[in-house]
Amino acid sequence: MIMAKKPIRSAKPKRAAKLAKPKKPAKPAPPPTPAPAQVTALDLLRRLSESVGVSGDEGAARKIIREAVAPLADEVKVDTLGNLFAVKHGPPRAPRVLLAAHMDEVGFMIVGIDGDGLLKFEAVGGLDDRILLGKPVWVGENRVPGVIGMKPIHLVKGSEVESVVKIDSLRIDIGATSKEGASRMAKPGDRAAFAAMFAELGPTVRGKALDDRAGCAALVEVLRGKNYPVELICAFTVQEEVGLRGARVAGFAANADAAIIIDCTPANDLPLADDGDENTRYNTRLGYGPAIYTHDGSTLHDRRLVKYVSAAAEAKGLPYQLRQPGGGGTDASAIQRSRAGVPVVSVSIPGRYIHSPAAIVSASDFHNTAKLIRAALENWDGKVLKR
Repeated sequence: MIMAKKPIRSAKPKRAAKLAKPKKPAKPAPPPTPAPAQVTALDLLRRLSESVGVSGDEGAARKIIREAVAPLADEVKVDTLGNLFAVKHGPPRAPRVLLAAHMDEVGFMIVGIDGDGLLKFEAVGGLDDRILLGKPVWVGENRVPGVIGMKPIHLVKGSEVESVVKIDSLRIDIGATSKEGASRMAKPGDRAAFAAMFAELGPTVRGKALDDRAGCAALVEVLRGKNYPVELICAFTVQEEVGLRGARVAGFAANADAAIIIDCTPANDLPLADDGDENTRYNTRLGYGPAIYTHDGSTLHDRRLVKYVSAAAEAKGLPYQLRQPGGGGTDASAIQRSRAGVPVVSVSIPGRYIHSPAAIVSASDFHNTAKLIRAALENWDGKVLKR
């Protein structure tokens, strides 16, 4: 028997498969952030030299130094007076060693404005009236350009040619024609500094404020070194040029077992005026290495530290010289007398024409100063101050 075939049901039409939404292309990975290029020691010195930081108004210099030391130190802080501290911790119960260099520079303070728009000013720190005439300056935080006015040589008569014009007879000309106009650009209390650009001259560098921005830059280089067997307290001090005021505070706060002060000291190593005479009172000489102090006008430096730092230089084959005894002084004077007394030694970079718009230091002396301080710290132990 033949069975009838069941009618074949027509298949339901299949739904069209949904097309997958195209995926958004992945965002390309951002390029890796390049590591910031390390600023060289001379680049840092250039920035510091060209910044304005007259005593009592060191903010611009402090900002540059703070940026430089932040990645190098374990602690960074600024005290009430404006000293900048950068601390690099050492082993437990390690000796506390203070390194100090001052941030401030000599310069001027505006004390009044004449009716014709000229600015009255006074010196801040030790300045020689002979170098002021006709010098360009920057006034105030906006660095208003000006010039210290002088009578043109065409109008100078008689004894005026040989006389030195005193600072209280000088004025700064900022191009204003009235007191009102000048008041919009400067005001009493503003600082002014020499307008001078940093330059490399063969084996030397030239710039303003190398006393003591050279010491500050060298101190930053010391912080770049490896860990030291000491609790290292680096103080970038204020108001050294007007009486070591920052150092008095820093020395007390640091409570150090010893201190090394880095400064810039006069190099009077030029030939004497009289032919045939030997210059035996040169103080220090360019190119002969950092100058280690035995004593100066305000401090008898600790003989143990003088001996130790000198031996560190000899062990590393670094050139050094002993600064000739004489006048002047450094932050060592104030730090030595802080708390119950602190053994101190000063190590300075020799500089020609300091406290002027164009001091000159040897680049090798600058670099070797940082190397010497590093060498002294690397081998520091309890025997350094043993009597």
